[in-house]
Amino acid sequence: MVATVIPVDPFDLVIFGGTGDLARRKILPALYRRLRAGQMPKNAHVVGVGRKVLPTEAYRQIAASAIREFVRREEQDAGSLDDFLRCLTYRNVDVRGREGWSELRELMCTDHVRVFYFSVAPSLFSILSERTHDEDLATPDCRIVVEKPFGHDFASARTLNTEMAATFDEHQIYRIDHYLGKETVQNLMALRFGNALFEPVWNSQFVDNVQITVAESIGIGDRGGYYDEAGAMRDMVQNHLMQLLCLTAMEPPAQFDPDAIRDEKLKVIKSLGPVMRKDVVRGQYLKGNGGSGYLEECGNPKSRTETFVALKVQVDNWRWSGTPFYLRTGKRLRSTLTEVSVAFKDPRHWIFDEHGNRKGTNLAIRLQPNEGITMRMTIKDPGPGGMRLKEVPLDMSFADALDEGTLTMPDAYERLIMDVVRGNQTLFMRGDEVEAAWSWVDPIILRWSQDGSVIHEYEPGTVGPIESLFLLHRDSRYWREI
Repeated sequence: MVATVIPVDPFDLVIFGGTGDLARRKILPALYRRLRAGQMPKNAHVVGVGRKVLPTEAYRQIAASAIREFVRREEQDAGSLDDFLRCLTYRNVDVRGREGWSELRELMCTDHVRVFYFSVAPSLFSILSERTHDEDLATPDCRIVVEKPFGHDFASARTLNTEMAATFDEHQIYRIDHYLGKETVQNLMALRFGNALFEPVWNSQFVDNVQITVAESIGIGDRGGYYDEAGAMRDMVQNHLMQLLCLTAMEPPAQFDPDAIRDEKLKVIKSLGPVMRKDVVRGQYLKGNGGSGYLEECGNPKSRTETFVALKVQVDNWRWSGTPFYLRTGKRLRSTLTEVSVAFKDPRHWIFDEHGNRKGTNLAIRLQPNEGITMRMTIKDPGPGGMRLKEVPLDMSFADALDEGTLTMPDAYERLIMDVVRGNQTLFMRGDEVEAAWSWVDPIILRWSQDGSVIHEYEPGTVGPIESLFLLHRDSRYWREI
């Protein structure tokens, strides 16, 4: 199978924070892969902007080093790297002052799509929105790209949205959540709405429960300062898990259109019932398994920040009433895994009681590792000797299902940046969607701060605090293995 590559129009991409970690690890490698694939035109112009005073040639060397480090060796070649480096320019700009803006403006091409990527601290989003507009860099059809976190709570998210809306229309603002750029996330929509098999049973009449897991085997690393202010609820649940829940639970949109899809996602968030105290478990990893504990890594020995959260959530609408959604995320767990699991109910009348236990049907959509879709079904165990039941997987791994060597799965940033250039907002969050998510999360966080709720400690390399198992056990259910 050969991937279809549709080139985008020539563009100018200005990366504020062009020498930062995100630019080196994700943005520049993503652009290089798209140029090598023939999707990014060779006359595209990428401008790295930073506080450092650097000649363009030095910036190109930084980019070349990043590509050699973060792009697989088999995806590199000297010719395409040279072509990519010729697209790069660097400018030193004083974000709060006047220096460098006129030189940046002179680099812009009047006939190119214009994109401004704010790969900087969220505190600079509003300033950069205002300055790019006031310095005559913005055009009516230009786009700005902002990374999470989109605020710290509902009030700050609304303030940020209001400040950006003062200079840019909503259709120009692209709020990136890289989870939405993963191939399997989009395949979730294709699976549901492109196959008559699933949508008729995608409801509380047939679905027993839904589990959404985002597990990481690593700790917080060097993010201690940020993470201790955020915690797992703000860092993961409010955005990544919320988006996966929305795509799983949403109604079919009238058409495959950005606003139609985001309208349906917003309805899901507004249908979420309040979370009871007994339906939330939060935890914090200890020292062990060859690593430090959270308290040592964050540098705050009295921290009450959670590194693990498990919740039981109800979607109070006609489709899902009575079907629980279990959300779980944590650091320093047994393995790294992101998946959405849909467990279907047993047949109403079970005729095989004497031939084995009920096995049930379970559909798992894996985002990482090894992106793919697995459906476990009950069949007869082959061979003589009567009716013996067995559970077997129908497993579609993208890496195995597609011809090996002919198609490389694109990184989420590759797809998302190209969608920005195209002007396609399908995989980006809208402002009202972000605010609605915060309005649901805020009461949970507020309750934690007011009642001093318990943080359960857990050993690294496990599935999290044992109390999270009880969250499902009392419903006679079990978490899927991590």
